[in-house]
Amino acid sequence: MEFDIKSYIARNRAEIDEALDSLVRGPDSPPTRLMEAVRYSLLAGGKRLRPILMLAACEAVGGDRRRAIPVACALEMIHTYSLIHDDLPSMDDDPLRRGLPTSHVVFGEATAILAGDALLTDAFRLVAAGGRAAGIDSAVICDIIEDMSAAAGSRGMIEGQALDLALEGRRGASLSEIESMHSLKTGALMRTAVTTGARIGGASDGEISALASYAVALGLAFQIRDDLLDLDAASDTGKAKGNDARRGKSTYPGLAGVDESRRRMTGLIHEAVARLSGFDERAEPLRQIAIYLGGEG
Repeated sequence: MEFDIKSYIARNRAEIDEALDSLVRGPDSPPTRLMEAVRYSLLAGGKRLRPILMLAACEAVGGDRRRAIPVACALEMIHTYSLIHDDLPSMDDDPLRRGLPTSHVVFGEATAILAGDALLTDAFRLVAAGGRAAGIDSAVICDIIEDMSAAAGSRGMIEGQALDLALEGRRGASLSEIESMHSLKTGALMRTAVTTGARIGGASDGEISALASYAVALGLAFQIRDDLLDLDAASDTGKAKGNDARRGKSTYPGLAGVDESRRRMTGLIHEAVARLSGFDERAEPLRQIAIYLGGEG
């Protein structure tokens, strides 16, 4: 029977959405403006790709995906924080996110910054408390916190954003510089999504290494796809079109051209799938997620 990746994604996304809603649902009293801003961005939809990758990686090594749900939600909180801050006027200055006005447009810049700060900080509390409640070993929780903080911090996503700003408007940027920036800004969080799911599932070091390689290739392919979609007026990304060009951003298609970018993306998808050759049918969701993303590009 053919694997239905669209149903798999939709089913898991609905489960993650429900879990996120319960996590930020306040008491009976009216929510504060800060919590309104948190809920606005966190529950605005989105692919939920990172938490879905975490659940799929846990399944791929024979783990119980239910144990990974709190940590998967925490990772989505970190991702949402990064989007709020990336959209700020001092960063990418985006007016739209997921088809809605961005947080700073609705709530003001100060509240948007605080909402991002709250999501980032609360995410690590959720890893500790939610992981403990799910029965994850304390040593594994410590490993997860170390990996997540590295992926989100100055050696990962934050450094990627800094590189993105440094390359903005600069002539002569190389493809290697752009790939390095993407591997940090986008790829680091994807990698930790997959390796964290594997850790929760009880993976061996060899399995974690193979899955990390899968995620590295997938992360770069995903970002090239995103750059291509920004050029496509017919695509519905939920973001303002052509913002990369307006900001003078260095992008993969901007340097390599559209055709070469598509070839590179396809090659990376094939590489990601090949990294899963040592896994059985339980890794089929991971394989199909990669193929699906490539086809959507």
